[in-house]
Amino acid sequence: MNQTLDELKEILTRTRAEVAKVVIGQRLAVDLSLIAIFTNQHALVEGVPGVAKTLLVKTLAHTLGTLFNRIQFTPDLMPSDIIGTNIFNLQKNEFNFVPGPVFTTFLLADEINRAPSKTQSALLQAMQERQVTVDRVTYDLSPNFTVFATQNPIEYEGTYTLPEAQKDRFMLKIRMDLPERDEELNLAERMLGDQAPELVLNRGDVNTVVREVDLPRLRDALAQVLVKSELLTYLVDLTRETRRHDSVLVGAGPRATQSLLLASRAHAALDGRDFVTPDDVRTLFQPVLEHRLILRPEFEIEGTEMTSVVRRILEKVPVPR
Repeated sequence: MNQTLDELKEILTRTRAEVAKVVIGQRLAVDLSLIAIFTNQHALVEGVPGVAKTLLVKTLAHTLGTLFNRIQFTPDLMPSDIIGTNIFNLQKNEFNFVPGPVFTTFLLADEINRAPSKTQSALLQAMQERQVTVDRVTYDLSPNFTVFATQNPIEYEGTYTLPEAQKDRFMLKIRMDLPERDEELNLAERMLGDQAPELVLNRGDVNTVVREVDLPRLRDALAQVLVKSELLTYLVDLTRETRRHDSVLVGAGPRATQSLLLASRAHAALDGRDFVTPDDVRTLFQPVLEHRLILRPEFEIEGTEMTSVVRRILEKVPVPR
């Protein structure tokens, strides 16, 4: 690997170590979050309350030296509360634009499924084009603009299903599970002293490992990760298989193929390799694809889980040797 790719590997390793000072366990969630950031994409984080969804995002923003804003989504939140609005200035006798919290680098959309679709959709242009339009005037966001949206599981009361166009803007769906027994015991022990996760973060014990201006250069290093032609074919065939599987009503589109390719490259870099393997593709297949698929009603009624559907798709497409 050349120097830039080696530098990226070192920064990813250091970021993992700094995040581990605050977030106990959740290794896969941390890795998937880094994949989203270093491919300049967005991530949807799902888990029950109290599993450190918000804490993970805040810690990542700190370690990567980026501006950070948080929006608490509620049923009465309006699109203008997110992107900003024009306010009349009596002294100047003109309208002035007051930017909303979307004007940042790292945006935490907390409990995004607590707001109705109209408000959720306010992020569509920002996520796709890194721009927002207010009263026919377009404003640019940071080229590093990244959205991490947390949501409670959809079966909870008082939530709204995300529109399909909105879900497709998220490169990954990151599931954060309840901690293992030893991890929860570790958390309880830390709460008795001065090593509680929030205290560690607020006290400044977590170091910044990279400057925001360096992120584009480090992302460019992923282009040096080799993807062989047979792996590219395998990746495309996997995505296309979702469109004809008997239990899937709506399969993944071309954006999913692009996301799976980018994510597989980043996963290889996380493992310190300059080439992609079938295991990279298979590991990232569910996080990239599951939130984009819609099961047929009869399979949903039977209680078919998305994990089993993904497993059957992976079994159906031959792995290249």
